[in-house]
Amino acid sequence: MLAGGGECAIMAAQFILSCVGHIDCGAVTLPAAKPVLVEKEPRILYRIAEQRLSRLINAGQPALISGGNIGLEKESLRVNREGGIAQTPHPQSLGSALTHPFLTTDYSEALLEFITPPFNSAAESLQFLCDTHKFVYDRLGDEILWATSMPCVVAGEESIPIASYGNSNPGVMKTVYRRGLGHRYGRTMQVIAGVHFNYSLPDRFWPAFQELEGDARAPRAFRDEAYFGMIRNLQRFGWLVPYLFGASPAVCKSFLAGKQTQLPLMSEFTYYAPYATSLRMGDIGYQNRKEDETGVKVCYDSLDTYVASLTHAIETPSAVYEKIGVKVDGEYRQLNANLLQIENEYYSTIRPKQILENNEKPSLALKRRGIRYVELRSLDVSALDALGANEPQLLFLEAFLIFCLLHDSPPVAPAERALIDRNLLETAHRGRDPALVLESLNGGRRLREWAAELCAAMEGVCDCLDNGMPGRPYANALALQKEVVHDAERTPSARMLADMRANGEEFFDFARRMSLDHQRYFADMNLRHETRRMLVDEVQKSLARQRQLEQRDSRSFDDYLQAYFAQS
Repeated sequence: MLAGGGECAIMAAQFILSCVGHIDCGAVTLPAAKPVLVEKEPRILYRIAEQRLSRLINAGQPALISGGNIGLEKESLRVNREGGIAQTPHPQSLGSALTHPFLTTDYSEALLEFITPPFNSAAESLQFLCDTHKFVYDRLGDEILWATSMPCVVAGEESIPIASYGNSNPGVMKTVYRRGLGHRYGRTMQVIAGVHFNYSLPDRFWPAFQELEGDARAPRAFRDEAYFGMIRNLQRFGWLVPYLFGASPAVCKSFLAGKQTQLPLMSEFTYYAPYATSLRMGDIGYQNRKEDETGVKVCYDSLDTYVASLTHAIETPSAVYEKIGVKVDGEYRQLNANLLQIENEYYSTIRPKQILENNEKPSLALKRRGIRYVELRSLDVSALDALGANEPQLLFLEAFLIFCLLHDSPPVAPAERALIDRNLLETAHRGRDPALVLESLNGGRRLREWAAELCAAMEGVCDCLDNGMPGRPYANALALQKEVVHDAERTPSARMLADMRANGEEFFDFARRMSLDHQRYFADMNLRHETRRMLVDEVQKSLARQRQLEQRDSRSFDDYLQAYFAQS
């Protein structure tokens, strides 16, 4: 099973393994409180996960869960030295944003996206991310990469340039889609950056797990259902991710552009919430506005219901979006006027993914070949780490995803769906409040008690992942997060606010200081000749691929778009 952000990245993975440098990608850290360990909680609610893990161990196969594939996608805004969003085009020295497998753009021409191929360890993924950061920084000139998820110095909607991908039909489609997002939700919402964690269990795991489960279904059907079980549990327990790793407790005043907000002022130019963990995942973020305004609710009961509900949204007209218009005065404002233009418009914290072939629709790829990997999308960019993420964090997430797959996962009823949404929103805005109570179908639970229980239930998974590994890295990663559960002042969100207060900084000052620290960190780094050569070659190959696409594109964009949506 492979996991990674770009389809082209898969083809290049084997070559890259021999080129990745060995650079220490350490974190830019802030002072932390004294560690205090959380005591073990009863795990009776998670007995099925323990029983499944025990069967693997008793069959002498605990290592089957080790060596899964990990890929990362990390977004970073290019900004000028004053913190304003860069108005320059995507640097040609970084290649074609349309066809480069590792360096592209997201919504904005200024929103860089780093994509790693799938690797068998978090360390390798971070190393590749580190190498590409060094490569990019060497080519940015006076610009820097913004260190936080939330942007700053937003001088209105028009100051955010929409990404351009050239004149080919696939390139024009990507630009029109982004133009539609701007009309539907506003451009500012689209330049919030995040980190995506892509994961798949190793191929050898699936036949052994299916045999131990005594399941007679076709292997692909069994695997798809197991992944959807993981996805549903990641939604049930997904509030744990912003609590532990949320890094957007404050936002620059310019982001809200004078709009009314219930957020209090922390200082003259900074809004925050006293117990916030991740305002990015809160109600100022893209996903919740979308849910409320369009009424789109995707069903995660199975692969078939997931694809059917997404397809319904893509094919159902919206009176609200029809007012925008589709093709006006010869220019496309959006791809269509339906509830969703394409599948990617639906924001969710976790997505099932399949590698696309040619210009295939994502839902069709899933229907044809099933789930290849899952994409966890709820991670903030951490200003406390030069790469926006760190290895203990990724080890914890790997164990967390495996636990979610092993744990019992019934379908999500409408009443539970509402609780899931509420828990995520409450954790985003009040996660560090010691009195915060989350809701489940079994009743209310204090966040910290529930989080401690989940961490305790993950111990067996970490023991299996650590089997034969020196230093017990997974157990140590889990122990670190137990400390964060016990002491909310150890969360990244609390540490950021404490550092801002200690230095008398606005959000802008803090984010700019960390951005400049990261720039210096990469400036002092060396990149292996082989790695640099590979990345330089990929720049030239990507530019050549874009030229070929544009030269052989003979269909009109109208015909191309009609053929794309006619796929079935």
